[in-house]
Amino acid sequence: MYLPRFTNEPICDYSNPANVEAAKRSIHGLTATFNDFHPAIIGGEPYDGAKSIVSTTPAHPDLVIGRVASCGKEHVDRAIHVAQDAFHSWSRTAPDERADKLVKLASIMRHRRFELLGLLCYEIGKDWYEADAEIAEAIDFCEYYARLALTHFQYAPLTRLANEDNAYHYIPLGVGVIISPWNFPLAILAGMTMAAVVAGNTVLIKPSSDTAVIAAKLVDMAEEAGFPAGVLNFTPGSGGEIGDHIVTHPLVRFVSFTGSADVGLRIQELISKPDPRRRWLTRYVSEMGGKNAIVVDDTADLEMASSGIVRSAFGFQGQKCSACSRLVVDRRVKGRLLDMVVEKTKALPVADPWEDCCVFTGPVANRGAYNDILKAIDAGKNEARLVLGGRRIDRDGFFIEPTIFDGASSNGFLGQEEIFGPVLGVIEVESFEQALKVANDTRYGLTGSVYSRALDRLDQARTEFHVGNLYLNRGCTGALVGVHPFGGFNLSGTDSKAGGPDYLLNFTQGKTVSERVTVMRAPGIGV
Repeated sequence: MYLPRFTNEPICDYSNPANVEAAKRSIHGLTATFNDFHPAIIGGEPYDGAKSIVSTTPAHPDLVIGRVASCGKEHVDRAIHVAQDAFHSWSRTAPDERADKLVKLASIMRHRRFELLGLLCYEIGKDWYEADAEIAEAIDFCEYYARLALTHFQYAPLTRLANEDNAYHYIPLGVGVIISPWNFPLAILAGMTMAAVVAGNTVLIKPSSDTAVIAAKLVDMAEEAGFPAGVLNFTPGSGGEIGDHIVTHPLVRFVSFTGSADVGLRIQELISKPDPRRRWLTRYVSEMGGKNAIVVDDTADLEMASSGIVRSAFGFQGQKCSACSRLVVDRRVKGRLLDMVVEKTKALPVADPWEDCCVFTGPVANRGAYNDILKAIDAGKNEARLVLGGRRIDRDGFFIEPTIFDGASSNGFLGQEEIFGPVLGVIEVESFEQALKVANDTRYGLTGSVYSRALDRLDQARTEFHVGNLYLNRGCTGALVGVHPFGGFNLSGTDSKAGGPDYLLNFTQGKTVSERVTVMRAPGIGV
């Protein structure tokens, strides 16, 4: 199988009227599918389940986008055994055949791009730019991991002995569980799932209940791409009902999780407990969020910095694990920079995400997030000066004003807690050394950014700013597959580096084969 060199999928050009009209037609056409029911899929067969998940749009919570089957423990048990059966044949399928399915899925997503755009706008409240960037990322994951698979599973020659041939290769793990978040319901789900299955594993997919319809669409497209029955099993359901059961099942070989640190740490605790029914240590791949800082020193280009800060802090309402929630700025430029950030933030338009391609401030994900963010803003008012926002927006849905606090403390609520919403705390420092100390003063270590014209300071940040993804003179969001392998330190997760050259290692294990030979094979040929 030959694939051309990987290149990132371009973002759709919405300055082109033809693209705008095509997107609007598709978005409008989606309304005919609202209230459709999407079953669970186990071994290629639909299951209704006793309950259903009702998915609504956060912009108008009374508007139902779709209904999705909610699985119970009995569905999970069946899906795991089906996946175990499918593993025997799928794991022995040639890597290029597995990779071909990912390439076909990428093609289907391109063809259904505007349908996916509309779903992301409706079901989770992304504006057109954020939604289209996510679709491009999902396509990139498929194309990138397909190419990795073509080389990852080759036999690697080892040092030969006079009468012994030795080789090393990677094999899949077995049945895994994919637990995906609501904030990137297409891209992260596609990336986690496709990496696991192209490596020869079979999986159960448990998406966030907030975005179960998008997950159902991805599974539908994977079926269209030709994945055999049982390789991908769609088992949505309540975390309270099936969450613990699905990750501790004795046949589950790995868990791939993206979400909050609290949930991620609980999963780690559960799967680490000894179980006499289990013959392995359950592999755990996690990405658990961040409390990310942008550092601006006294030499920085403030125009560039202010634009990067606003995009990083308020893009998709700050609901990204990579979002900037702390601005750490030298006191000598803080006043000017803060004025510029406030001015740019005030200019952000507000509307229903599907109405116009230029919408920027949309709703937060759900009522729980809405209430938690407003409580966090109230807490912030007790320790810092509210400069901008701080209120709900007077319209239907879960809209909150982009909010900026000045005078935040590094060891206070605004400096330490991941709010996961449109809230930015500004921390003033006296020196670059203090700025790096403040930036590192968090239990997380996902992304960070430094704006400076001083090369020695940029070099210092490379060494001392302890994050998995460090950006210099640009914002701290917007990682591209194959360009910015993504994953963080500390309680940001296992530094899994999604979209990077070693990501498939998370879903495979190395096997050494050594053969004492009487008739020598050609050097480097595996046995």
